[in-house]
Amino acid sequence: MTAIEEFMQEVNRDVDAALDALVPAAETEPKLLHEAIRWSLFGNGKRIRPAIVFAAGETFGADPKGLSRAAAAIEMIHTFSLIHDDLPAMDDDDLRRGRQTCHVKFGEATAILAGDALQTLAFKVLAEDEGLTLGVRVRLIADIASASGTPTGMVAGQQLDLDAEGRVVAIDELDAIHSRKTGALIAVSAKTGAIIGGASADEMAAIQQYASRIGLLFQITDDLLDVTQATETLGKTAGKDIAAKKATYPRHFGVDNTRKMANAIRDEAYSALSVIDRDTSMLSSLTDLIVNRTN
Repeated sequence: MTAIEEFMQEVNRDVDAALDALVPAAETEPKLLHEAIRWSLFGNGKRIRPAIVFAAGETFGADPKGLSRAAAAIEMIHTFSLIHDDLPAMDDDDLRRGRQTCHVKFGEATAILAGDALQTLAFKVLAEDEGLTLGVRVRLIADIASASGTPTGMVAGQQLDLDAEGRVVAIDELDAIHSRKTGALIAVSAKTGAIIGGASADEMAAIQQYASRIGLLFQITDDLLDVTQATETLGKTAGKDIAAKKATYPRHFGVDNTRKMANAIRDEAYSALSVIDRDTSMLSSLTDLIVNRTN
């Protein structure tokens, strides 16, 4: 097993344990709501965002035990976004993380409420993290809320994505969509780990540059996978972007040029790490994992 594979296993174990402790048990009333939350959280998720929190945090000397709650909170927000993104009013998907989407299994109303509950629980988890100073907690809440909402965060990106369906968009608009829809939460994951680890101002600038690159890289590879992989491999419905006439990089540039773009952005991420006088090998390995992933 490679170092990055071992690292990902450790992150999955630590974050799943934190999520299990922080989320109400399935037997807690209202049972249907908590069953829906747990169904969505504990599917076959990749935990990329928590892994970025841990890798960035450990790069700057953070105790891994002090990263678990923040990483879990970001995974809650990510899962909330997936639940809502799959709804009939948005992407209308029946498959997520290799099994039925939340609204298919539990109904649309419960799925909406499950997403709402995860979003609010995430900020409660951050606010109550007694392992962090009050100032760090406030900073994380502000940064993660900004990355999750509007005008420069995930929710804004989702709206821009909906607005772009069925038409050809300029590259600036495409970048604006994906830097918000996917990139913002990935970028703030790296920033979160760096803040908890006590990165200096110069180090923070470098990690933010790195994070902006891997956020875009993740979306570009996601777009590629939608047109190159089967549903069984992806764990979600393949070809949905094409069917919905979504604004994607392969639609704009073609598959081969999009692959070249992904490799160029990977190299930009490496360059951002090169100015950090720390061991950044795990962040580099995560970059490789993102660009080479198959689901």
